[in-house]
Amino acid sequence: MGSRRIKQEVLALLALPDLDRISTEMRQYAEQDVVNPLFSALSRSEEMLRWHAVSIFGQVVPRLADQDMEAARIVMRRFLWSLNDESGGVGWGAPEAMAEIMLHHDKLAEEYLHMLLSYLHPDGPLEHQDGNFLELPALQCGLLWGIGRLASRLAPKLISLGVVSDLLPYLQSEDGGVRGLGVWSIGVLLSARVAGSQRVVDALQADQRSEIETPVMVEGAVLNHSWTEETIRNSMLLLATDSSQLRLYQQGQVRVVTVAELVADALIQINSPA
Repeated sequence: MGSRRIKQEVLALLALPDLDRISTEMRQYAEQDVVNPLFSALSRSEEMLRWHAVSIFGQVVPRLADQDMEAARIVMRRFLWSLNDESGGVGWGAPEAMAEIMLHHDKLAEEYLHMLLSYLHPDGPLEHQDGNFLELPALQCGLLWGIGRLASRLAPKLISLGVVSDLLPYLQSEDGGVRGLGVWSIGVLLSARVAGSQRVVDALQADQRSEIETPVMVEGAVLNHSWTEETIRNSMLLLATDSSQLRLYQQGQVRVVTVAELVADALIQINSPA
């Protein structure tokens, strides 16, 4: 089957409403053959088609990596290049797709997580300040969604790398979508469970109460916190009446929510009993 025909069929599948059916139907194609059509889909105008492409990237590229790791690395480098100013493009959907891929493949996460996180903050004079700050709010939204998505599995690792501190400034953005997704991603991070069903935030509180200047170990990662639960709560409460609307993609569906609703949900999740 020619590449043009595959592209047409893949785009038609991505337009279907049922993500499970799309996932099943996509398995008829070789993983390498659908990479280019998926990249094409990320720049389409149809919202659900784009999001379905993100989800399918998270299935196709991990399978490709299991067959040919270098081929998967090439895909990840294409995303990185698309976010580079020198590419001449914008990189629509790249942060979301990278996150979805890393969510489902540990080796790719090991190799590329630090690159995704570098887009959270600007470059700086110190050795560790190797930022690649994304200035467009639409790209920031995609990045924050990706961080929240990864937090469902990699919260201890993300917190150990200082991601909560990196996210807090986004709550002050002029863009409602950025504020909302910043709140959502922090909520997912801090409501995640660690060893023994303890919440990450509980591990932090225990460390603070101990008054011992040693970091908390969470699933083998050092818990890095230049923030407190009170800081997070206060930052979120400032947005408790924010009526700005945004569209949040979860489980194959998009729902319209307000920043205030996400604040309420995040505070409930963070404060829920272990």
